[in-house]
Amino acid sequence: MAMKIAAYHPINTLKSVDANIWVVDGPIIHFKNFPFPTRMTVVRLSSGGLFVHSPTALTKELKSEVDRLGPVRHLISPNKIHYWWIGEWGDAYPDALKWASPGVRLSAQKQGWEFDRDLGEKAESAWRDDIDQIIVHGGRFMEEVVFIHKSSRTLILADLIENFEPRMVQSPIMRWLLKLAGNSDPDGKLPIDLRLSYWGRHREISRAVNGMLEWEPDRVIVAHGRWYESNGVAELRRAFRWVKGVRETV
Repeated sequence: MAMKIAAYHPINTLKSVDANIWVVDGPIIHFKNFPFPTRMTVVRLSSGGLFVHSPTALTKELKSEVDRLGPVRHLISPNKIHYWWIGEWGDAYPDALKWASPGVRLSAQKQGWEFDRDLGEKAESAWRDDIDQIIVHGGRFMEEVVFIHKSSRTLILADLIENFEPRMVQSPIMRWLLKLAGNSDPDGKLPIDLRLSYWGRHREISRAVNGMLEWEPDRVIVAHGRWYESNGVAELRRAFRWVKGVRETV
């Protein structure tokens, strides 16, 4: 049985989140035979350049919209899964730097292109006035770099929270599987397989979650499913209640 999920239409167009930050809902992709809606985040930095997180498919119309915002300077892979369209964006924007998350470089090489630089533990000078970052270490299969847009207090994630809405999933089997995995709205979390990869490594992820809580985000953008337009701190505590060592207050 084909498993289908609806995209967040309109797709391939900028949608304002707050001043100098937008999301773009992209097409459905298939990963390990499961359909996933896609989402990228665009931030206009104080310099005027654009920081593009987890790029989605680049259409002619989307490129025109993005070009009106400013020059694309940074193309960000937040984890080793979210890199697929960075090569395409790099061809369209040869002056942009392609930033690698831990473990992603080999995947890009298999596609025939290379990253320019690696994301580090601290925000790069090019964006640290506008964006801070943390690397979530400890997962055996995946580490993710998370970001906060300071002025809008918007936390930008990829897979650390997935929040699929049952109303958008056609297959009853898939709705059941998503709920079983723990990434079904309104209680979206890190999927169970990736949670298990942190078994015995709660110190690393709790340190990162506490760091995110210290940012006190108002919003939480995720790549798959409904993102959180308010109550960011409460949603973080709910989604990471499985992590030992997360402080109850910050």
